[in-house]
Amino acid sequence: MPVKLTKRQQQVLDVIKDKIASNGYPPTRVEIAKKLGFKSANAAEDHLKALARKGVIELIAGTSRGIRLCAPYSEQPDTESNPVLNLAVIGRVAAGSPVLAAEHIEKELRVEPHLFKEQPDYLLRVRGLSMRDAGILEGDLLAIKKGVTAYNGQIVVARFADEVTVKKLEILPEGRGVILHADNPDFEPIHVDASSQFEIEGVAVGLIRDWGLSD
Repeated sequence: MPVKLTKRQQQVLDVIKDKIASNGYPPTRVEIAKKLGFKSANAAEDHLKALARKGVIELIAGTSRGIRLCAPYSEQPDTESNPVLNLAVIGRVAAGSPVLAAEHIEKELRVEPHLFKEQPDYLLRVRGLSMRDAGILEGDLLAIKKGVTAYNGQIVVARFADEVTVKKLEILPEGRGVILHADNPDFEPIHVDASSQFEIEGVAVGLIRDWGLSD
């Protein structure tokens, strides 16, 4: 049975859920503080620690968005009606070839569906640290849902100039193209004009940290 939360703890939890539902990743402490009118990010941190002690969330050290919902607070369907998923783990993608081509598949991984806000189609192994401050690190497995509409602020897998990259999407007005933003100040934004070849391969719907997970 879910534990009893204070009014403020429930508000913080709702902000986390809303952010994950809309963008696919959790908020920062600063974003929580701004949303709820706290004077500082430290106040948000105090509530997060209280939620972690109650088993509502898990806090991951070293990242500004290191927050994960614990069941049943993730509000995902039971595994009885949603059986274990077998997802292909995609490694480095060769230029110009489909993401799900057989030569890109490292292995298949059995995972519980409640780990994700929507059912993904595959897991993409992250290369580099361009999305570090979103809590997405080298070697992580990013859960991707393909064939869906991508919106501003979502983390997407984009194909540009024969390369596949994970970035945060900004859609420019009046059909002037897009900007792909890293979540790491060491990386410059990528400006893609409307005349360039560009394709959204999918939208991030979850993350798994691969600590030698078995097949």
